[in-house]
Amino acid sequence: MELRNNTRISGFLLLGFSEDPKMQPLLYGLFFSMYLITMLGNLLIILAILSDSHLHTPMYFFLSNLSFVDICFTSTTVPKMLVNIQTQSKIISYAGCITQMYFFLLFVELDNFLLAVMAYDRFAAICHPLHYTVMMNRPLCMLLVLMSWFVSVLHALLQSLMVLRLSFCTDLEIPHFFCELNQVVQLTCSDTFLNDLVMYFALVLLATVPLAGILYSYSKIASSIRAISSAQGKYKAFSTCASHLSVVSLFYCTGLGVYLSSAATHSSHSSATASVMYTVVTPMLNPFIYSLRNKDVKRALKRLLEGKL
Repeated sequence: MELRNNTRISGFLLLGFSEDPKMQPLLYGLFFSMYLITMLGNLLIILAILSDSHLHTPMYFFLSNLSFVDICFTSTTVPKMLVNIQTQSKIISYAGCITQMYFFLLFVELDNFLLAVMAYDRFAAICHPLHYTVMMNRPLCMLLVLMSWFVSVLHALLQSLMVLRLSFCTDLEIPHFFCELNQVVQLTCSDTFLNDLVMYFALVLLATVPLAGILYSYSKIASSIRAISSAQGKYKAFSTCASHLSVVSLFYCTGLGVYLSSAATHSSHSSATASVMYTVVTPMLNPFIYSLRNKDVKRALKRLLEGKL
């Protein structure tokens, strides 16, 4: 692949949400608060799982990885936006934009794969409880996480290299709060047919396959729960996957909402506002969902906090 770009391009302008100076302190306070909550919540989940030997199981191993990825995911976009608001500058360098785009694609794809892996874990636990320890042995769990990283790194690298081959026009304003792939590609003067082809093929493949796996796993889980005779048994089985199902619904519904809203309104600013839901709000809510709906996590968090006080 030939890598070439317009060497005169030094950076882009991230227009963000509002040009109104009066709105900047409000936006700064709002996103700074959400970022702190996201960092603290996910960090507490990781520390609680590491500190409690009862949580050293496949389900919580995947949850700790998801919390780590959510921290990285949010850190890819929010700190730069906060710096731009604080310094009253909208500039992001060309290298910084490509780097931000790479890590955003990496972590959003990791979120996607980890949610699918966690769905398979719940499928094995509920549908094949007697073989669970064999099906979800430690080497397999490590392999599933490593494969998720491997595919995500390759995808992010491919998309970034595809952007590097493009030349850009004089209009370098990105109507978003971060360097979103589609928004950056729209600024180019080059032919984007190959970029669009790779972008949408990867989107269909890497989003559809994990989602299909999640839907298949939960269809089997639903069948298994219906086959349980006692109401208490049904509740116990459902409660083990309720938190994950809530996170999956939040992640995919907000992501789908972004693309539907942007397609319906054709407004980049509307798309940027909608993107906040899955780039900032979802990672912030995940720790609350898992801690409020999971007795084991609540107990581990209580022990952790009592030990620190």
